[in-house]
Amino acid sequence: MLSKIQSLGCRGVTGYAVSVECHVSNGLPGFDIVGLPDAAVKEARERVRSAIKTNGMKFPVSRLTVNLAPADTRKAGTLYDLPVLLGILCATGEIRQPPATAAFFGEVSLAGDIRPVTGALTMALAAEQIGLKELFVPAGNAAEAAFADRVTVYPVENIAQLVHHLRGDKRIAPMAPPQLETEPRFPVDFAEVKAQENVKRALEVAAAGGHNILLIGPPGAGKSMLAKRLPTILPAMNRAEMIETTQVYSVLGLTTPDDPVVRIRPFRAPHHTVSNVAMSGGGSALQPGEMSLADNGVLFLDELPEFSPAVLETMRQPLEDGSITISRATGSVTYPSRFMLVCAMNPCKCGWYGHPSGRCRCSPRDVRRYHARVSGPLLDRIDIIVEVPALEFDELTEPSAGEPSRAIRARVNAARAVQRARYGDDTTTTNAHMGPRALTEFCALSPECEQLMHQAFDSMALTARSYDRILRVARTIADLDGAETIGLAHLAEAIQYRTYDFSVAEP
Repeated sequence: MLSKIQSLGCRGVTGYAVSVECHVSNGLPGFDIVGLPDAAVKEARERVRSAIKTNGMKFPVSRLTVNLAPADTRKAGTLYDLPVLLGILCATGEIRQPPATAAFFGEVSLAGDIRPVTGALTMALAAEQIGLKELFVPAGNAAEAAFADRVTVYPVENIAQLVHHLRGDKRIAPMAPPQLETEPRFPVDFAEVKAQENVKRALEVAAAGGHNILLIGPPGAGKSMLAKRLPTILPAMNRAEMIETTQVYSVLGLTTPDDPVVRIRPFRAPHHTVSNVAMSGGGSALQPGEMSLADNGVLFLDELPEFSPAVLETMRQPLEDGSITISRATGSVTYPSRFMLVCAMNPCKCGWYGHPSGRCRCSPRDVRRYHARVSGPLLDRIDIIVEVPALEFDELTEPSAGEPSRAIRARVNAARAVQRARYGDDTTTTNAHMGPRALTEFCALSPECEQLMHQAFDSMALTARSYDRILRVARTIADLDGAETIGLAHLAEAIQYRTYDFSVAEP
């Protein structure tokens, strides 16, 4: 007898339909799985066999052939255990054939329990697109899959429960979509930061326009402290952003039943010893890296010059495109990677170059060599460069708290609302990602501003990319100010954010 069970698969953050065909025929007993299965899929034979027997059902002493279609696409993981088991039960007459609009996936234990798998949300979204109505998933994946609200998700705990449901004896209650908090909660706040008002202003501008930012200052000035509080002033994630980011985390199995959806913008801070693969993604399974895990959030690189040059140069293309394509001999996968890059570095190796105390012991050559670890093309992709001065005693002992994140976030939200209204349904959502046409339309300069920009371009030896980024930052400053056009003060502030001198003269 022949049965056909609908299932799903995922490659990266793209889901696709998989048909599990099971044929029971006469002949010597055997159990074969075809359709380019990997080792984990082939091992389903023993898990399924044991689960059927331990649940009091008969495993056929016949020849079993299971085909995973499309047969020219490699299948990986344990998610096909459940549809293979159901296919055998249907082919042997234990249960009736489920409707074609229902799909199944999940790992089966030897006792018949259904264990969670990775990529549940991606497969649930694919089920929506191909017109499926019902999705039977492990109970541990149900809340995540239910975020795809146009398909009914049933949480399955074990084989016996699912068999009773399919026979009509006892129905499984569908999973309700997860409830999301409207106001994110953070353990840190900008009110805890002493002084550093100029740096707070720069971070507010960066948050309002989605700009990349570099903080330069001596040890203990508060660079890491400020960077870790940047997510507290970013706008709350919308549904589309939650789905996109959650898919990346789901692929790596980082979602849980208690926290099935990524609701707060990610903050990723890899150590400077991170490898190229860990940063960009890859490996045998073509998994996402840190740049994709920071999607719609913040990627913080502390001690920027200490990172491998290969790792830093890998970021150049994702910073422009908002995605990264990992290509190997086995195929290619594209992951989203639209993040805010926040970097921190010391002005020199010892960290005290330029400090009035004179405690720096680095030679000009040492300082230049330290600065040269960060390439010009990467610096060109950083919109804002701001110095973080060392705090004085009076500033540290100031009893009054600074402005809270809630107040700063309100101004950032207002500026983001202006940008959404400006770009409409366009894929551009922030000023940092304006294209050439939008730059021409929304960043027109008055004659006075053109003159100032001309002077800055010549004196600072700016590139065309630097010129565009200054205009984008000026547009964001104008949005924070509620101005229709870029004024002289807006442009001057934007230029000031790129005035840091990386050159060191000989004594």
